[in-house]
Amino acid sequence: MAPAKAGTTPDYWDDACRHLSRRDRVMRKLIPQFGEGRLQSRGDAFTTLARSIVGQQISVKAAQSVWERFVALMPEPSTRLKPASVLELAVDDARAAGLSARKVEYLLDLAQHFESGSVHVRQWQQMDDEAIIEELVAIRGIGRWTAEMFLIFHLMRPNVLPLDDLGLLKGISLNYFSGEPVSRAEAREVGDAWAPFRSVATWYIWRSLDPLPVDY
Repeated sequence: MAPAKAGTTPDYWDDACRHLSRRDRVMRKLIPQFGEGRLQSRGDAFTTLARSIVGQQISVKAAQSVWERFVALMPEPSTRLKPASVLELAVDDARAAGLSARKVEYLLDLAQHFESGSVHVRQWQQMDDEAIIEELVAIRGIGRWTAEMFLIFHLMRPNVLPLDDLGLLKGISLNYFSGEPVSRAEAREVGDAWAPFRSVATWYIWRSLDPLPVDY
């Protein structure tokens, strides 16, 4: 599956909805509630991952403000970052934009991975999910959850189950266990029934908690 262009939606979405509605009573109830809502790919790979680092452990509003100041430092400010431009950036300037010292280190490490070719962006379409996750978590500041969000929201892989996501666990608890806390094992069992479209089901579980589309 080729990396998606920004703004595109998965061609498997309608098939996934039909499959999930046939197989799962909760999905049969949830999916019609959100009409034409669809997952959409955003940005390019480097920019998407850089934004995920900038946004760690701060509010969405604060993250947007810091991101805008950071992008404005680039020689040709745009919505798409270039790894080489990040590597040339003065650390003090990045700090002045509101980034912590650690986040600056993470962004430089990310840029170095992309610039050196140690992440195989062009090969990702032939690689399976776990192989891509392995490449991404080797970058400082990117853990498994961020890698899984990247698989869902950038590459639009259909069968990702992000068990470290608190929203997913809360949504499974509310929709399948009458609000009782659920273990990762219980969540995995529910998710296994969603295969091969676990990403799509996860998206609807998120929507059941917040009607606004999830976007990373």
